Amino acid sequence: MNVSDAAPQVAPRVTPEAWAGALAHSRYLRRLFAARPELPEMAAQDWWQPLAEDALWVMLSPAATDEKALQRQLRQMRQRAMAQIELRDLCGRAELDEVMESMTLLADVATNAALAFHHAALTKAYGEPLDREGLPQRLMVVGMGKLGGRELNVSSDVDYIFVYPEDGETAGPKKIDNFDFFTRLGKRLIAALGEITADGQVFRVDMRLRPNGDSGPLVSSIAALEHYFIAQGREWERYAWIKARVMNSGDNAQAEWMDALQKTVHPFVFRRYLDFGAINAMRELHAQIRREVTRKDRMDHLKLGPGGIREIEFIAQVFQLIRGGRDTRLQIRPTLAVLARLAERCILPADTEAQLHLAYKFLRKLEHRLQYVEDQQTHSLPTEETARQGIAVSMGCAHWEALLERLNEHRKKVSAHFEAVFSDPDEAAHPLTDLWLGELSAEAGVARFAEIGFHHPEEAWARLAALRASGRYQQLPASNRTRLNAVGPRLLHVVGALPEPDLALGRSLDLLEQIARRGAYLALLQQYPQTLDKVARMVSASSWAADYLNQHPLLLDELLDARLLDTATDWAAFRDELARMLADAAGDTEREMDVLRELHHAQVFRLLAQDLAGLHSIERISDHLTQLADILLETTLALCWRKLVGAHRQTPAFAIIGYGKLGGKELGYASDLDLVYLRDAADAHPDAERNYTRLGQRINTWLANRTAAGQLFETDLRLRPNGDSGLLVCTLEAFRDYQLEHAWVWEHQALTRARFVAGDAELGRRFETVRKEILCQQRDLPAFRAEVLAMRQKMRDSHAGKDADRFDLKHDPGGIIDVEFIVQYLVLGYAHRYPQLTANLGNIALLKMAASLELIPAEAAEAARNAYREYRRLQHGKRLNDAPSRLPRVEVETQIAAVTALWNLLFCE
Repeated sequence: MNVSDAAPQVAPRVTPEAWAGALAHSRYLRRLFAARPELPEMAAQDWWQPLAEDALWVMLSPAATDEKALQRQLRQMRQRAMAQIELRDLCGRAELDEVMESMTLLADVATNAALAFHHAALTKAYGEPLDREGLPQRLMVVGMGKLGGRELNVSSDVDYIFVYPEDGETAGPKKIDNFDFFTRLGKRLIAALGEITADGQVFRVDMRLRPNGDSGPLVSSIAALEHYFIAQGREWERYAWIKARVMNSGDNAQAEWMDALQKTVHPFVFRRYLDFGAINAMRELHAQIRREVTRKDRMDHLKLGPGGIREIEFIAQVFQLIRGGRDTRLQIRPTLAVLARLAERCILPADTEAQLHLAYKFLRKLEHRLQYVEDQQTHSLPTEETARQGIAVSMGCAHWEALLERLNEHRKKVSAHFEAVFSDPDEAAHPLTDLWLGELSAEAGVARFAEIGFHHPEEAWARLAALRASGRYQQLPASNRTRLNAVGPRLLHVVGALPEPDLALGRSLDLLEQIARRGAYLALLQQYPQTLDKVARMVSASSWAADYLNQHPLLLDELLDARLLDTATDWAAFRDELARMLADAAGDTEREMDVLRELHHAQVFRLLAQDLAGLHSIERISDHLTQLADILLETTLALCWRKLVGAHRQTPAFAIIGYGKLGGKELGYASDLDLVYLRDAADAHPDAERNYTRLGQRINTWLANRTAAGQLFETDLRLRPNGDSGLLVCTLEAFRDYQLEHAWVWEHQALTRARFVAGDAELGRRFETVRKEILCQQRDLPAFRAEVLAMRQKMRDSHAGKDADRFDLKHDPGGIIDVEFIVQYLVLGYAHRYPQLTANLGNIALLKMAASLELIPAEAAEAARNAYREYRRLQHGKRLNDAPSRLPRVEVETQIAAVTALWNLLFCE
């Protein structure tokens, strides 16, 4: 919140009693008022409203004419501002966010005033520092930590890093190189704020976060900073740069350089992949801090001690490091805003966020109460009784013990949440480590595999030995091998408890080998052992799931989401997420294509997890997969048209028609899309035909091409008029003419399952009218029956199985295709009498409708409906394990008999 935006308040009549509590608490404030008798009167005018930036600049007018005058102005400005901030806070008129923003405004104004003064002074002697094009440059003062996050505390130092655009030299009269100019400027800025004069100081300045710390140069060019990040940047520096903020915005030229700085910093801080390795790095950093705190006997330290402010910041920032590169909504600075965003994204539970939020506000408020006393940067609790009582009262507690009880309660919760995120799962050696590493004899190893539940322990021992001996394992970077060797023993324990441990081990090891060179994925499995359990169960249940994870290991992250098994898919939220991520990637075609693929894969994986958990029927799975495909086709169409050079209208008069499983809403996980592209002949623009052809080509490219994220969909465009030899995109009028005059019977059969999927809704409605017109033609039923029989026989000759004891669910007589032919025959044969049969409701619903119209017996229809459901369920199970859709005939005799009976009723009169 910008405190200057708050609504004005009426100034109360100030009496000594109104400030009594604040003055009793703050010895600094009492000394300040005694040293500057004019300040109480000023404070009486100021304290009734929040500190405002324009008021700070007024305090600095008229502009100082020399360095000593500037130092005095800046320090007196701070004194007046601190009086206002302290009185408002201690008298209960300011919330934490106002206090932090006020302190940040004070730092920003002081920094910019001193910077402008000394830059002008240096240019008088040396001229403007110029870039390669002869344009003047400015020093970019980067505020780090709480200063960057606009969370400055009331007695904080300021952490700076100085960056200038590029090397060169000044304009003269006396020329020096830019590095020298900006180094001088940086030193003067530090002195202007940090030197202690008769008026005190403005802020202590800390420059240790700059590249190479105290041993590094005071200033860096953008190029030098980039080189440092690449060659020497350390994990803790990524953490430090999360909150970085350029404090002086400047003109348009400065904005360009700020953008260049952002492009340098961003990829260093936020990795494009999920960086679970950040947990280990920040755990080590925290351990170093904890050792230092323990060594100095500062365990009660509000900031660095257990359950302190730093632990809350670490929780927020580790998830920014892990996920911020892929989720731009996490690229924000304030700690409380980050925590809220993590809860919104379900990365942190809502109750965890609420507890951390309350603890942070309590700890920061207590921190300020401690610092107000002497205007000192302290985080230590007082030991003297009177001081303790004063702090307790200022925090709204009757006595010290009550305050301590509240403090300890908050600290305990923070510590628990911190441990939940940062606890080391490998702190104790796993009992199966020796088995994983091959430290046992072959005989003992085989015996151990048998002991933990394996049915074929010799094969398991051999498989594990082959992994260790493989070149892929031997050539792993040391850090990756360490992580793999931490994950491996837990994997053995998990798969040993599964019903098919040998199968699960083989598939799980295939996955580990696939991701072994990707340290981030190994770090995920290492840090979150529960994910390893979910992985093992999924790959054990489905070879298709195992292959899908091998192809898209990014999906491992989905297993961390507590909503994974939520069966109510929020498609509106999915659309919003898709739109947001595409907006973030706008202009980067490759990234836009990857976004489509990544979100598609994630949603498919969620459905797969729910499917394997038995939460959906096959019909429901197909409905979800079809809805997902519809959204992605609609989005792809809009993206491709927007990128089409020379597009002649804002939205295309273009429609995507879905056939087959897409049209019939029976998509499976690996189904391709049967598509037909139509355009409106009424769009008579000279470029229409060319543009719509290019649009169709581009849509197909976006769907079918493989990128780093894989493929979106296989597509089949052969169902368009004249198949492969026909136009890629045809007018609706040409489509109608073809269907009426030239189409084969099988093309009309295919049309029974066609529907408008995406594009121009009006063109879609007109297509549906044409579709119904075609389907409702009156046909010579005997002749039509003969054509259907001939076509079906040809398919049986080509695909039906020869083994009398085995049954092909799809192709054999009495199987899935027979049901589909039955429905298509009923629609095409009787829709002229019953137009409602043209509704694209699916085979099961249409069989029921045909029975209600007395076209087939209700009992026969119900038996065929049940058979079709069972066939699809069995076929789905086979496909989940990449197994042929053949099974012993005896297992489906009832279903074969039901379908055959209805077939004979219709076709064997």
